[in-house]
Amino acid sequence: MKKRVISAVILIAIVLICVFASYVSRVLFFAVAGILCAYEFSRNVEKLNVYCCAWVMYVYIAIQAVLTLFHAGVIAYISCMAGGIYLALFSGILHKKVSGSGALYTLAGLSYPCFLFGLLMAISVSGIWLPSLVIGAISTWSCDSFALFGGIRFGKHKLAPLVSPNKTIEGCLCGALASIAAGVILYLLPIFPQFSLPVFVITALLSSTLGQIGDLAESLIKRMIGVKDFSNLIPGHGGMFDRADSLLFSIPTAYLCLYIAGLM
Repeated sequence: MKKRVISAVILIAIVLICVFASYVSRVLFFAVAGILCAYEFSRNVEKLNVYCCAWVMYVYIAIQAVLTLFHAGVIAYISCMAGGIYLALFSGILHKKVSGSGALYTLAGLSYPCFLFGLLMAISVSGIWLPSLVIGAISTWSCDSFALFGGIRFGKHKLAPLVSPNKTIEGCLCGALASIAAGVILYLLPIFPQFSLPVFVITALLSSTLGQIGDLAESLIKRMIGVKDFSNLIPGHGGMFDRADSLLFSIPTAYLCLYIAGLM
């Protein structure tokens, strides 16, 4: 437990410094985190005797970071993703160890986690990056914490027993209520006065719900591979992918909700 707490404190300090220092540090932080997740994904896939082409994922994230830093347009982002898809599929032909299955796993890794990290980089230079990150993260962490306690106290019906045996419907409902409460609290704090209470509540609820889906998606991959954690990079917490799984879904959802709210 001590090791877990120390690791959490250090990780939070690094994240806060990188996020608030400048938009350059934010983009580079998400790029490094994305590359680490891509590395963990590719190394674990090898346990299935499948070799995916990790460099395709690394190159995609690096180019996406450069495009973001130079505030490139949507067409550039789409072209970058299209190029990554082409290389992922061609990797089975270009690389001796990468078969057809390896090419498909490369494409899977390019989609999750790499593309979602690309979204985080783009969000981090937008005009609503701060509320997107804050609401997405706070609602997710609140949901995760209360889903755990609610599942222990009230859990009877399994949510997805073949993917995550410990998750229950009751726990998820407790987590959803906690995310709504988090949205109300964030509204009462005078930090984002441009958004109304319904926007906070709906954004927090949808973000936490998608965050739980992200957690289940990663659990599905780990169960398929047969591992508990993607790595031991963060003592007591697993790998970078283990820490980012929910946020990769919740933060883009928060951004989308706030963006739509701003148009209304």
